[in-house]
Amino acid sequence: MSTLVDDIAELGSEEEDEGFDEDEETGEPRKKINGAIDDMDDSSEEGDDDDDEEAAAAIREGFIVDEDEDEEERAQRKERRKRRRKDDEVEVLDEEDLDLIGEANPDYEPRQSSQSKFKRLKRGHREERTTREARGVDEIFSDDDEVGEEVEDRRREHRGGLVDEFADFIEEDEFDDDIQRELEDDREVARPGLAAFSGVDGLQAAGLDEAAQEDFQAAFGDGTEYDWALNLQLDQDEKEHGESRELELKDVFEPSQLVDKMLTDEDNKIRATDIPERMQLARKPFKEIELTEVEMEARLQDEAQWVTSLVWPKKRLASYYTEPFRKAVYTVLKLLNLENYEVPFIFTHRKDYLIHAGGDSDLDPDDPDAPPPDAPPERLLAQNDLWEIFELDLKYRALAEKRDALQRAYDNLRGISNVTDPVFEEMVPKAVTIEELQEIQDYLHFQYSAEIKDINLMESETNGTQKRAQSSRNLYEKVRASKVYSMVRAFGITADSFAQNVLATGRRQYTEDPTERPDDMADSLIEAPEYLTGQQVLRTAKAMYVEELVMSPRMRRYMRQCFYQNGMVDCIRTEKGLRKIGEDHPYYEFKYLRGQDFISLSRQPDMYLKMLKAEEEGLIEVKVRMDGYDKFKQKLYQYIESDNFSEVADAWNILRREALDIALGKLEKIMARGVKETLRTECENELCKTARDKYYEKLDQAPYKPKGTDPGTVPRVLALSNGKGDRGDAICWVYVEPDGRVVETGKFTELRLGNPDKYVPDGKDVANLAEICRRRKPDVIGVSGFAVETKRLFRDLQDIIDKHDLRGPEYEDPDDDGIEKSDKLEVIMVNDEVARLYFNSPRASEEFPNLPPTTRYCVALARYLQSPMQEYAALGKDIVSIPFVPNQSLLPQEKLLDRLDSAMVDMVNLVGIEINEAVSDPYLATLLPFICGLGPRKAEQMLKTISINGGEIYSRAELVGYSTDREIRAAVGPKVFQNCASFLYIRFDPQESESDYLDNTRVHPEDYDLGRKMAADAMEMDEEDVKGETDEYGPSGVIRKMIREDANDRVQDLLLEAYAEQIERNIHTRKRATLETIRAELLVAYEEIRRPYSLMSTDEVFTMLTGETRESLTEGMVVPVQIKRCFPDHIDVKLDCGIEGGISESEYPEGVGGTGIEPRHAYQIHQTVRAKILYINRKGLSAQLTLRDDLIRQAYRKEVDRMPGEWDERQEAEDKKAAEKEKEITTGRAHRVVNHPLFFAFNAAQAEEYLGSKEPGEVVIRPSSKGLDHLAVTWKVSDNIYQHLDVLELDKENEYSLGKILKVGRNTYSDLDELIVNHVEAMAKKVTEMMKDERYQKGSKAQTEQWLKTYTEANPKRSMYAFCINPKFPGFFYLCYKAGQTAPLGNWPVKIVPNAFELQRHQYPDMNALKNGFKLLFQNAMANGRGGPPRR
Repeated sequence: MSTLVDDIAELGSEEEDEGFDEDEETGEPRKKINGAIDDMDDSSEEGDDDDDEEAAAAIREGFIVDEDEDEEERAQRKERRKRRRKDDEVEVLDEEDLDLIGEANPDYEPRQSSQSKFKRLKRGHREERTTREARGVDEIFSDDDEVGEEVEDRRREHRGGLVDEFADFIEEDEFDDDIQRELEDDREVARPGLAAFSGVDGLQAAGLDEAAQEDFQAAFGDGTEYDWALNLQLDQDEKEHGESRELELKDVFEPSQLVDKMLTDEDNKIRATDIPERMQLARKPFKEIELTEVEMEARLQDEAQWVTSLVWPKKRLASYYTEPFRKAVYTVLKLLNLENYEVPFIFTHRKDYLIHAGGDSDLDPDDPDAPPPDAPPERLLAQNDLWEIFELDLKYRALAEKRDALQRAYDNLRGISNVTDPVFEEMVPKAVTIEELQEIQDYLHFQYSAEIKDINLMESETNGTQKRAQSSRNLYEKVRASKVYSMVRAFGITADSFAQNVLATGRRQYTEDPTERPDDMADSLIEAPEYLTGQQVLRTAKAMYVEELVMSPRMRRYMRQCFYQNGMVDCIRTEKGLRKIGEDHPYYEFKYLRGQDFISLSRQPDMYLKMLKAEEEGLIEVKVRMDGYDKFKQKLYQYIESDNFSEVADAWNILRREALDIALGKLEKIMARGVKETLRTECENELCKTARDKYYEKLDQAPYKPKGTDPGTVPRVLALSNGKGDRGDAICWVYVEPDGRVVETGKFTELRLGNPDKYVPDGKDVANLAEICRRRKPDVIGVSGFAVETKRLFRDLQDIIDKHDLRGPEYEDPDDDGIEKSDKLEVIMVNDEVARLYFNSPRASEEFPNLPPTTRYCVALARYLQSPMQEYAALGKDIVSIPFVPNQSLLPQEKLLDRLDSAMVDMVNLVGIEINEAVSDPYLATLLPFICGLGPRKAEQMLKTISINGGEIYSRAELVGYSTDREIRAAVGPKVFQNCASFLYIRFDPQESESDYLDNTRVHPEDYDLGRKMAADAMEMDEEDVKGETDEYGPSGVIRKMIREDANDRVQDLLLEAYAEQIERNIHTRKRATLETIRAELLVAYEEIRRPYSLMSTDEVFTMLTGETRESLTEGMVVPVQIKRCFPDHIDVKLDCGIEGGISESEYPEGVGGTGIEPRHAYQIHQTVRAKILYINRKGLSAQLTLRDDLIRQAYRKEVDRMPGEWDERQEAEDKKAAEKEKEITTGRAHRVVNHPLFFAFNAAQAEEYLGSKEPGEVVIRPSSKGLDHLAVTWKVSDNIYQHLDVLELDKENEYSLGKILKVGRNTYSDLDELIVNHVEAMAKKVTEMMKDERYQKGSKAQTEQWLKTYTEANPKRSMYAFCINPKFPGFFYLCYKAGQTAPLGNWPVKIVPNAFELQRHQYPDMNALKNGFKLLFQNAMANGRGGPPRR
């Protein structure tokens, strides 16, 4: 019996079934159940003796199958096995086989099986069996053999004609007969309704006539529709998985890894295509432009006009510059689309086309709008404008593609269905946005949906892609095809005519009235079965007319214009917002905001984006409405109503107004939604632009310039930081050479100057610092940190430098006759926004695995001083983590990253890269992807190619593979080279004959001849002299001579204006600005033109060290402060942000100071109280505050200058009144207030949130939910652990007064201060004592027990114990122990009580007593024979 059960369990597993018998491809033996011969297998296996011998041989050889086995041999062996199986099946036919064979004869009666053998359980069942009668319960385990393969194939063929075509779709595996029967059962269960049909005959048998069969096949196909797709898939699979295919990266790596490493086929295509990488990525969603020269010219002219209309309004230029501006835009678009030049190239080398210099020969002198001849030169397009034009060019591509697709659809309609639509033909050329094109497309589908469906069906039949029956007509098609549409026409004016009247285009269309009333006409148009009553007809006609008004492109265009001109935005708070948005909430500034026009909101883009964010959170509703909507609607009535005076006309006019009202309601919602999204996009763009400008300012600063050096010189830096500045924290320092090498690091612990008057010596590290400065001679000392204490370090360093007279390197002072001198070392605060992201990053760990985090932080500070641009570039995508503008998190990260990257591209190309240094310096190579024409892929390819070519290039021409003395590969293509050449420079070496001075300048190779000509003219050399220098020193021999003779200044004497006119006259190219660039480069090659290094402002230092801004911390705010020291005339406090504060005697609360109690009696050291800020000294990082109750009660409210009517004060007052009323109803009593600085109207969660940023031991007193005779005290035990104490008040004067006796458990106190000092602080001290003990473990209980296990394993004969906190029960600790390696783990609870520890009901005053007490208790437990104390 057990064997039977085992067999059933094993055989019931599909996974096991796959392992049965012999594998047909490899010939390996199949599994046998329980290692026994499976005598329940079918008879087909009895003839496999030969194969069993082969299998046995395979077993003897260790299951090793020769991988080189010929495929033909395996196929032959497989075929032999099949033939033997078939022969055996033909020879042995049991009764069930005969039944199956006989079912072809309808008169055949199957015999009942008399055998009863065990059989597998079926996984499915059939309610109706077509081949034999259903088995009874007694026959479940019948072991009758099934039919052979041929019969099975026949059964498969006849299982239903409807699936006949899929018979060979999947090549089915060979299974045992029993398993095959189970699969057959599954198929029948899955398709029970189709089992009785057999192809077309089956359809006829089902009662379907010929017409019905055709409809059936038209709807569901004949099974061959997708053969083409299946064949394509098979071909693709063969191509991808064929044996002759070479191994590719995608066969080895995951797709995500290839994407991360940029190794996909798409990435390789970008590398191979000779178009700038950023352009390829930006144009990826669009089709390649394939137009003739004439068509392209027309397209560019149209695009230039479109771009000008969008950009020109933002420019503050005189109106007569309009045409020059349009021509400049056209030229930029031509350079972008035809020449594939990137923005930096255009701005640098085609600058002449971006400037109106006067005397433009292309302008018509008779044009009254042309600039006057004496108009001053004007820059028409800045570099930011070029980036905007680049983005608009992409938008225009999308617009043009959609417009072309729409035009093709209309041409198909016109050609096939003979449709002509004047509305479409007129509106498409006028559409200037995707939104308008989409509306025209919706209109086209609304008007001609039936025709479009017919065309699509015809195209699909022609292409052979699909054959689907045409779906039923929609409602509007049915209406147009019915008599009801005559009532729609009876409205007297079409939707388009009405829209033309509104827009005042063309001749006025007048409304005509029918002769019948609307209800009478509706009754006459009843059409069963759809429209059975006149009211139904009337409703349908009105709905149809409304939809035509809504879908009219003219009407939508007019509504959009009105919305943009008269649109207003209101913020309506929701019920959720009413509860959540309090006066201190960041959304309160617009909680009751009303009547904001779009221009006002565009000036505050961050506020509008916050409004939309609040709407997403369900706190407010941003409602867009049209100002003066009622007047607007009344104005439209006159264009749709008839001028007739009659009862019929009045009835029709009422109906027209009703339809117009409904249509306007729908259009208002559509327009409001579109306007909101458009305004969102504009605000995002504006905020991104502001962020980009701020980022560009940070990038536009040269390295810190040591005195006496040239601009761009990289300094030697000594950087220091004390981190958070906590007591005991070391001061880490690092010295970095100009090439970025970290040469020396270390730590200081005592860096304070002493006080000789008080006989206090200097800190032990002061002399060390002085020695390092004298030995290393840094150019500057950089300091930064995470807390206000960094300012003290800054002052200490200045004092040390003054006392020890530490000086920087010597330099020649040009203002003092070149006398060599040196100045005192300068200490500066360094912006650490990059360092904060770097020091804990994987990149930092990889670069400096052995340095502590604070030292890595110092490395980043030093590098920032040496090159801010490189530090920002090294962040990669993490750059978006730096806040450049408030509310930056509201921006889409991809959009923001694109804008920031464009700023980096501009700056990197302004500075240029020494390409050979980039090859050898990975840190500098991070800038290479930002070079014009390159990107991460092409930059990587360039570096690899240069390395293959020898690791160094000697001229720019070698980048495209041109060299006179060696064979090299091209690193870039000609077009990419044209873009990047001038931004990659090579140091000029006068000793090298191949070195070209112009390769070390911003001059583009296309202008080298101009540079050489200018040098020859400056040197006043004739053609023979030039030829002699050229023959001896190469093409730039003249420039070599000028450099050799130090005659660079001679180029200043050249008259470039006449030279530029001659070039334009001869070769029709503007080069005036280019000539200026060449002259500047001949004077100084790649001169540093960035702004000097920017020192941090007071506000920036304040924000960096405190984390607060002028908005988050300002005068008038009430903040928690911690008491540091109390004096009769003042109190020293500290704010949470770390700045020091002072409270003068005049700002004490009532009853404190003067004739009242002394401050030291009213306040305790480290006590937290609420105070109001009176003044903040941001430079000195200090503040003046007050504790006066009357001032603290005056809540801070940000002053906002609002226009009358912009704030719904009535709604605000009503909400406040309702909130107070609701609070009274909810609590059933007035809000309780206790006069104590630590009392807050918090609940438990709010108290924990408030204490979250405080130090352990901080306290909050709050109301108790137990009633007016209770208070709750919440104190912070440790991080995320808080204890809530219930305080019972006794001897109360009234229910709102504080009790004179306060009880906490068995402890009694006379006031709250006594309770805090003698109870809470006493317990907090014990918690601190516990946590500082050497036996305390900071981890969890599990981690502590693991530590005990590790310890006892290392010391098998020793016992050990440790303490750890119990987070589930605040105020309790675990005492975990393990008495030897083999002893079990155990733990006892330790309770913290005021001034003591409680263990096993024994109290101990300190940790030594507690540990000794534990040992005694443990020994007693062992002595009593209990084998140790109880484990808990």
